[in-house]
Amino acid sequence: MWLSSFLAFALLALACGEVYFKEEFLDESWKDRWVESTYKGNDQGKWEWTAGKFYNDAEKDKGIKTSQDAKFYGISAKFNSPFSNAGKTLVIQFQVKHEQNIDCGGGYVKVLGSDVDQKNFHGDTPYKIMFGPDICGPGTKKVHVIFNYKGKNLLTKKEIRCKDDELSHLYTLIVKPDNTYEVLIDNERAEGGELEADWDFLPPKKIKDPAAKKPDDWDEREKIDDPNDKKPEDWDKPKTIPDPKAKKPDDWDDEMDGEWEPPMIDNPDYKGDWKPKQIDNPAYKGKWIHPEIDNPDYSPDPELYKYTDIGAIGFDLWQVKSGSIFDNVFVGDDPAEAKAFADETFKKTVEGEKKMKEKQDEEDKKKAEEEEKKRKEEEEKKKAEEGDKKEADKKEDDKKDAKDEL
Repeated sequence: MWLSSFLAFALLALACGEVYFKEEFLDESWKDRWVESTYKGNDQGKWEWTAGKFYNDAEKDKGIKTSQDAKFYGISAKFNSPFSNAGKTLVIQFQVKHEQNIDCGGGYVKVLGSDVDQKNFHGDTPYKIMFGPDICGPGTKKVHVIFNYKGKNLLTKKEIRCKDDELSHLYTLIVKPDNTYEVLIDNERAEGGELEADWDFLPPKKIKDPAAKKPDDWDEREKIDDPNDKKPEDWDKPKTIPDPKAKKPDDWDDEMDGEWEPPMIDNPDYKGDWKPKQIDNPAYKGKWIHPEIDNPDYSPDPELYKYTDIGAIGFDLWQVKSGSIFDNVFVGDDPAEAKAFADETFKKTVEGEKKMKEKQDEEDKKKAEEEEKKRKEEEEKKKAEEGDKKEADKKEDDKKDAKDEL
């Protein structure tokens, strides 16, 4: 009995995985965990603690919000203990709400080392992973997934589109020890694959053989001119001809006006440049493909996914229009636990805030319609009053004119 209970407990512990960091911003103690950067001085924006304009629960849905337009934002939190994801899955997850209908600005997190100088955290501070949405105008609406590998920041070769509405959205990055990854948006797969294939971690496995050269007699022309096709003798005609219907005006004076020439018109017999018919090229060999060889500079790395000293997470942003709210940050090694956390937080939040926003939008629409109705009524009233005044003035003028005639 004791042994079975122990085994059950051990299996449960293994199933739960490890949570390295979790932040819900439930009370003001968040300020003890997060450090605001002062690196940009007066250009550094201030963070507010709020649930925003629409939410499910006014207290539980509080997060940190960018509060000043056209500012840089930097804030970070260190983990209780730095860790390595060697041999483990790494899960990075957070929630963001661009309730200001963002026009240009970032909404991503950076995973940092434990040695980060939090007060001087800024855009050039080294990071291990950068992940999350970035929006700027209609052309940039993407999810960044950037890995630092041997000192270089590597951008994904895939285009992952982010959400661009005003509601909360959940972004999850899962990096696995088999060198694969997944990106989830609102707990639905948006992208995934192999790290080596989707980032330039390593040189290519194959390269073009520098010793190979296309043979001089290699013919890539699929079609050629038909040597038996000859241009007809009557083909060449001028593009334009004198208008045969044109007549010299009767008052035309050759001495005064010069020699009269009829205007030119398009020649209906003109056929354009003659080209011989095309036939299949009997010498065609297809497109020449440059042979490839193994790249001597390529060396596989089974630990592309691995980082040591993962010690902090932060937001380093520039926003033209402020108002983004970040919440429910999670760093762990179990995707199931991240999903369970999202179900308890994000899922409830987004269901309630959507209803609240729809109600607010309906009220705003009704208010705008009432104001427009009131404006039109006042305009019509003003026009009527002006019309009455004109009519009264006309009657007064008519009286005066009649009196003068008497």
